[in-house]
Amino acid sequence: MAADAVQELRQQCLKRGAAGIKGLGRTFRIMDDDGSKSLNFQEFEKGLENYGVSVGKDKAQQIFAMMDKDGSGTINFDEFLEKLRPPMSSARRQVIDQAFQKFDKTGDGVVTIEDLQGVYNSKHHPKYKSGEWTEEQVFRSFLENFDSPYDKDGKVTLEEFVNYYSGVSASVDSDEYFITMMKNAWKL
Repeated sequence: MAADAVQELRQQCLKRGAAGIKGLGRTFRIMDDDGSKSLNFQEFEKGLENYGVSVGKDKAQQIFAMMDKDGSGTINFDEFLEKLRPPMSSARRQVIDQAFQKFDKTGDGVVTIEDLQGVYNSKHHPKYKSGEWTEEQVFRSFLENFDSPYDKDGKVTLEEFVNYYSGVSASVDSDEYFITMMKNAWKL
């Protein structure tokens, strides 16, 4: 029953596109006044409402109870979003890992501006061409696509990269198409 409620919430988020789950995370972060990276039920319910997803109070309580593993009356953002993320085949996960390894030029497990230099060409970005942004600003903007909504630090971890692509993955039915798309996008 709670699993069905989670599936319903997942579908409502994914109707908003590949970044739908990430957007819900952003809403929760804004509501986290004390910076604890967790929400009580009232904050959770209000966050769902503010984001415009509606599962009803009963289902929201079921989801919350399922996610509140320790019975503390709060749920952790990261754990919640991880459970909300759609399941992914091992083939998809493997190609995402390959793309991250290529992206992470220094091999330290974190993608930074230094990793992008010489790999991502900022010269064709409209704001760079107009003189509005520097090369570094273009790189930061690119990294923000993958960066966690809770911790905009200009660094992208494998987990953040997987979170981003899980949203993309959910909108692509075929493993074959997803893998081809990733290989083409990252020149794997």
